[in-house]
Amino acid sequence: MVKIAVIGSCSIDLTVEAGKRPAAGETIIGSRLIVSPGGKGANQAVAAARLGAQVHMIGCVGDDAYGTMIINNLKTNNVDTGYVSVLPGQNSGTAHITLAEGDNSIIVIKGANDLVMPKHIDTAWNVIAAADLVMLQHEIPLPTIDYIIGKCAAAGISVLLNPAPVQPVPSEWLDKVTYVTPNEHEAEALYPGKTSEEILLMQEERFFMTLGKAGVAYAKNGKVHTVPAFVVNAQDTTGAGDTFNSAFAVARCEGRSLDDSIRFANAAAALSVQKLGAQGGMPYLKDVERMLGECKK
Repeated sequence: MVKIAVIGSCSIDLTVEAGKRPAAGETIIGSRLIVSPGGKGANQAVAAARLGAQVHMIGCVGDDAYGTMIINNLKTNNVDTGYVSVLPGQNSGTAHITLAEGDNSIIVIKGANDLVMPKHIDTAWNVIAAADLVMLQHEIPLPTIDYIIGKCAAAGISVLLNPAPVQPVPSEWLDKVTYVTPNEHEAEALYPGKTSEEILLMQEERFFMTLGKAGVAYAKNGKVHTVPAFVVNAQDTTGAGDTFNSAFAVARCEGRSLDDSIRFANAAAALSVQKLGAQGGMPYLKDVERMLGECKK
């Protein structure tokens, strides 16, 4: 069984639906409140576990009701939470989302996610060192990510970095990790002034650029290749990127080729957007295999 260690954020999404946004000082009546697990780290952990990997989640939550919800949800999805630290006196991370007028507005409170420190990495090092791949995102402190990348590089441990939300990062990060999975905008922010093609050719077989409906691009042997996305009726794209990352990680750890790994990940992402919620639509392995099998007919 593939072993994956996910180090990152664990949060609760609080989504309010309303006909319009309230003006300053105004109170309005909303139509629905949705409370659901989120955070890019937890999303990726759940997605990988549903696809058959043995997953350890490393992160922090507060000693509040949301923290309990986060841990229980991870356990329900067969994610090992032995290294999810509960921090006394701290609030769990939350995202406060308003859906109105055909768009969303989001306020993120980092909470305990901003307190993931190198000591938490050292405590969990036995499972990190035993992993086939470590997955990282940008929702925990950058100095901690720097520590993880350096320690994994020294130990020869493969790392997949999903650089979202995008922030300026040291160039050596991008050289030390095994895979980087930005979208077009994130890639351009990482390499200002470079075109997508130039970036991919600079990082052959390491950068995998997600292009939404256009699929995923990467470079090999001096050429840019694009693996097309599956055409589906999308209901909610939240969490699609996290699903792609985890599916790609699982497929590569299983020894699939780059093209087959991307196709597997594209199928998983396509399934995920057909249901509501970041984790609600994340598929199980049998669902992805069924979709790929039907597409071959």
